[in-house]
Amino acid sequence: MPPLLLASSMATRPLITSRRGFRVRVWAGGFPPFLPKEIERIKDRKAIELAKRIERVPVKIESTNTPIMTSCVKPLHHLSKEPVVLLHSFDSSCLEWRYTYPLLEEAGAETWAVDILGWGFSDLEILPPCDVAAKREHLYQMWRLYINKPMVLVGPSLGAAVAIDFAVNHPEAVSKLVFIDASVYAEGAGNMTKLPKFFAYAGVFILKSLLLRRYASTLAFNKIPDGSLVDWTNIGRLHCLLPWWEDATVDFMINGGYNVINQIKQIKQKTLIIWGEDDRIISKELGFKLCNDIPNSILCWIPNCGHIPHVEKPEKVTELILSFLSRENVEQQQLQEVKSAEHSGSGHFGSRVIRVSGHSGCGSFRSRCSGFRSFGFGSYWVLGRSGSGRTGFPGRVGFSISMYYKGCCK
Repeated sequence: MPPLLLASSMATRPLITSRRGFRVRVWAGGFPPFLPKEIERIKDRKAIELAKRIERVPVKIESTNTPIMTSCVKPLHHLSKEPVVLLHSFDSSCLEWRYTYPLLEEAGAETWAVDILGWGFSDLEILPPCDVAAKREHLYQMWRLYINKPMVLVGPSLGAAVAIDFAVNHPEAVSKLVFIDASVYAEGAGNMTKLPKFFAYAGVFILKSLLLRRYASTLAFNKIPDGSLVDWTNIGRLHCLLPWWEDATVDFMINGGYNVINQIKQIKQKTLIIWGEDDRIISKELGFKLCNDIPNSILCWIPNCGHIPHVEKPEKVTELILSFLSRENVEQQQLQEVKSAEHSGSGHFGSRVIRVSGHSGCGSFRSRCSGFRSFGFGSYWVLGRSGSGRTGFPGRVGFSISMYYKGCCK
């Protein structure tokens, strides 16, 4: 393993500087001292800017004697409105939000990016349990200590399963949900739970490899900017260079991983489901299934986009989330109804096709949208569902992905 530059965040604190009228926490000398030294090789400007704002805050869970120094990016400003809390995908970090986070923040949203226990850049030198229950408790204590008001919880890929498990167990903490190409129909870690630890560690070692990560990146994105493949791959595996990453990931896998299939229909919150139309990792049909399984949900398609829209199409993801948060304005200002048609579909609710000026792609989906309502938001599509038979609210989404390891690229 490459040498690491590690230090306790208890000993040093980020400085407070000013940017656009807001106070911003950044680290003296550049990057936080607890990040692997390989961060110095990253060229992506947005990743560098977000990395400089990563902090560690103490979060105590029942199974540990001392608080876990938990990595996150704090908001520039705290508002009375519901905060937006960004989770990340399987085996990733808050750097996954390097393009979308600043857009949400500039739009005035109180935005948090939180590393899920066992991944990201938290200090796990004294390794806590990293199974589903521990991840849930850790997120709850993080919310209770630092947020403590109903939040909009955003989960991409496996992060959607984290969000579902959390919302079902702590509904008071979640006002709305946003899922992005969600991995929620996998039945846990499968045979990994039955394998000897030696094989689990061998699999995790391969998961960290540059070759696998680079290949996964080519699958995850519809188009990677010229010259960015190596840099994006290095950003996606940076957290793997921390010395406890292998132990934490193995602990998660051998304890079964996430299986939230039976929890999906328990979701009561309004839900936005965002889906890259060209996702080569997750079947599109699972997006339709998820939207059908969650009442008061909307399914949004982003064309020319792969499995990680918040990296590949951050402006559109931001617009969808903001529209979702102010849906009344969306209904009045953004939607132009040009045609409506009733479909027999499932027999439980009808369908309406709405096209926004300048967009002509909704019709091709009609044969697959029976029982769903279709809206156009400029250059991307929205499929919405309401159990009452009336038009669902615009902007809520749910997603599903079938395999853990296919979500390893960021």
